[in-house]
Amino acid sequence: MISRAERTTFSDWAWTIDHWLLASIALLIVAGLVFSMAGSPAVAERLHLSTFHFVNRQVMYLAPALVVMIGVSFLSPRHVRRAALALWIVALALVVATLFFGQEVKGARRWIFGVQPSEFLKPAFVVVAAWAFSEGAKRKDVPGSVLAIGLLPVTIAPLVLQPDIGQTMLISLVWAGLLFMAGIHWFWIVGVGGAGLMGAVAAYKFLPHVHARVTRFLEPQATGQGVADTFQADTALDSFIGGSWLGKGPGEGTMKRILPDAHTDFIFAVIGEEFGVIVCMALAAVFAFIVLRGLLSAARNEDAFCGFATAGLVMLFGLQSCINMAVNLQLMPAKGMTLPFVSYGGSSLISLALGMGFLLAVTRRRPNIEAASGFSAAGATA
Repeated sequence: MISRAERTTFSDWAWTIDHWLLASIALLIVAGLVFSMAGSPAVAERLHLSTFHFVNRQVMYLAPALVVMIGVSFLSPRHVRRAALALWIVALALVVATLFFGQEVKGARRWIFGVQPSEFLKPAFVVVAAWAFSEGAKRKDVPGSVLAIGLLPVTIAPLVLQPDIGQTMLISLVWAGLLFMAGIHWFWIVGVGGAGLMGAVAAYKFLPHVHARVTRFLEPQATGQGVADTFQADTALDSFIGGSWLGKGPGEGTMKRILPDAHTDFIFAVIGEEFGVIVCMALAAVFAFIVLRGLLSAARNEDAFCGFATAGLVMLFGLQSCINMAVNLQLMPAKGMTLPFVSYGGSSLISLALGMGFLLAVTRRRPNIEAASGFSAAGATA
C-alpha cells in the first residue's frame, strides 16, 4: 500500500490519477489482445506468415506503448503543453515529408520510416489547439482563438494532399467541438460549418477514391461492378448476422478468412461473429464510459487548459471509435480507421497510448495533492 503521507512522485501520481479511466483503458488493452488472437491468425495464414505473427507484433508494440502512456501521465499541464507542441511540429514535418518521400500504399502516401506520422499528429494537435483556445478564454490580450483557427488549415492541408480524408475529417470535427466550447459567436460557428460542408462536397467531386466510396455506400450497384464493390462492408455485416447475440465462439468464425482487413479496420466484425452482439455492446459501453468520464471531468475542471484538453482528447478517442464501429455496421462509408487499442497497428497503438497519457495527465487531481498527502507546506513548517 502507498501511504498518503508519503510524498514522492509516484505516490502523488498514484493518489491523483483517475483510477476509473486508467482501469477502463487497461481493460481495453487486455480485450484488444484477446480479440487480436481471434481475428489476426486467419489474416496471417492468408499472407503466408506465422499464425501468431500479428499477435506477437502487437505484444511487441504494447511494451513501448505502456511506457509512453504511463510516462506521459506523470507530466504536469505545463510539460504536457510543451511536449504536445514539440510533437506537433515534428509530426507535421513528417507528414509533409511523406508527400515527397513517403511510401505509397493504396494510392496514398501516409508512411515514412515505417511510421504513420498522422497518427501522432492527432493528439498533439488537439492539445495544442486546446492550449490556444484556453489562453484566449483566460486572457483578452492573447489572440488564442485566432491562433487556434489558424492551426486547423496548417494541420489538415498536408493530410488532404496525402490524401487522408478520414483523419482530416476526424481532426476537423474535434476542432469544431473545441471551437463550440470556446464560446465563439454563432456567426462564426455557422461559417465554419459551411466551410466544412463545402470541403466535404469538394472532396466528393474532386477526389476519385472519396467519390467512389460514397457512391458505393449510397448506391452499391452504381459502378456496375455489382456486389464486389461493397465486399468488405457486406462481409462485415454478415459477420454480425452470423454471430447473433452470443457468437459462434472464439476461433470459430469463418468470415474473417475472406475479410481482407479482419485484424485492423474490420476487427469489430470479427468480434461480432465470434463473441456475439452482446460482447460488442459491452465493448462499445467501455468506449462510451471513457468518453463520458472524460467529458464530466472536463466540465468540473477549474483549469481552462485541462478542461479543453480533456474534452478534445476524449472527443478524438470517441469519434474514432464510433467511425470504426459505424463502418463495420455499414452505417457510413469505409474510412480506414482503427478501433482504439483493439485493431492491430504499431503507430496507432503507440499514438493512442500517447493520447491517453495526455488525458490521464490533464485529469489528475492536482489541486488536492497536498490535501491527499495529509499535510501542506505550511503544516510542514509549523
